[in-house]
Amino acid sequence: MNNFFKSKEVFDKSCKLMPGGVNSPVRAYRSVGLVPPVVKKGKGSRIFDLDGNEYIDYVCSWGPMILGHAHPQVIGAIKAAAENGTSFGAPTENELLLAELISDAIPSMEMLRLVSSGTEAAMSAIRAARGYTGRDLVVKFEGCYHGHSDGLLVKAGSGALTAGVPDSAGIPADYSKNTIVAEYNNIEGLEQLFKNAGNNIAAVIIEPVAANMGLVLPETDFLKELRSLTGRYGSLLIFDEVITGFRMAYGGAQELFGIKPDLTVLGKIIGGGMPVGAYGGRREIMEKVAPLGPVYQAGTLSGNPVAVAAGISTLSIIKNTEDFYRRLDQLGQSLQEAYEQAASSCGIDITINRLGSLMSVFFTGQRVADYDTALKSDLNRFKKYFSLMLEEGIYIAPSQFEALFISYSHTEADMEKTRAAIKKVFSRLQ
Repeated sequence: MNNFFKSKEVFDKSCKLMPGGVNSPVRAYRSVGLVPPVVKKGKGSRIFDLDGNEYIDYVCSWGPMILGHAHPQVIGAIKAAAENGTSFGAPTENELLLAELISDAIPSMEMLRLVSSGTEAAMSAIRAARGYTGRDLVVKFEGCYHGHSDGLLVKAGSGALTAGVPDSAGIPADYSKNTIVAEYNNIEGLEQLFKNAGNNIAAVIIEPVAANMGLVLPETDFLKELRSLTGRYGSLLIFDEVITGFRMAYGGAQELFGIKPDLTVLGKIIGGGMPVGAYGGRREIMEKVAPLGPVYQAGTLSGNPVAVAAGISTLSIIKNTEDFYRRLDQLGQSLQEAYEQAASSCGIDITINRLGSLMSVFFTGQRVADYDTALKSDLNRFKKYFSLMLEEGIYIAPSQFEALFISYSHTEADMEKTRAAIKKVFSRLQ
């Protein structure tokens, strides 16, 4: 059993100053009934807590640490940038260099704006879509999370789903009345929705590969038909690639599936894990954004020089590493096989959804293709599984409805230890 004395002491004090003792709800470990380890540092594929416990990290700061923690080139870029100043609220050349890297990787982003978070990027993309189309309605999907802005926190996934509160108090009904919720992977339902309200729909926003109700893959032609449907009604298609961008492929899910959205939302991976995001798309849409157009959006920390430097370094390393995505996929396949073998030998029902280095293990024998089927998972079994994995030094998300992330820094030794842990833990789950 791991020692958590110092972590508990710090967490107990934090509970007196921060809601739930944390600055983001899922970190509180309430859904798994544990005290969270308080992280002291990370290096490569490992993180270390205040009590000296060491873990192989499959959370990776919820995705962006795709190179691993404290990558020497990224840290070097951060230090160099910080020595010249941490914030200016003024243009810098590196903003342009990062924007060029992003636009070259994702050609649909003909023009883009850097912001400080994925939430801000999604909120701003919605505003731009409404400003461009002159329409009010926005369609989102059950279980897809697009940040915590008022109009989008409706049947959201991620931490809201984990806490059992798919909506939020404090949001006036008028804020969410223009948000329509559709079923992920249900194109027939979406077609009917557009027949009823299509001429008033400004945009459809979607995680092209949903990763906030656990990983749920789009079914064959779902995204293609969605692209066609929005085009017919003059609505914009927004891909929220906060998780999939630069992780599924260098050009994101839209490169992988060959779909060109009108707008794209990106998050912290473009800052090497630092607070940054971006939204962008077709030039004529983005030219509606101030100061060129009437859609207002601003931020003193947008394009922050330290975050931008980390992003340039991160994306450059990915771009110039020939086997990058092939190796991540191989690591993902290795873990998937370990889970399948352990579950089979122990007679435990699981469903694994995986694409490259993103994966979810659902404790259900039913295929998971949407929000409702994700909810069929055995949460009590997940809770026990999570606790036992943590005891074995394997750090995964404390929620059935989050994904497992693999970084390029994970080694074969990490895989071997993880495979052994999976085998041991599943034998105890019988």
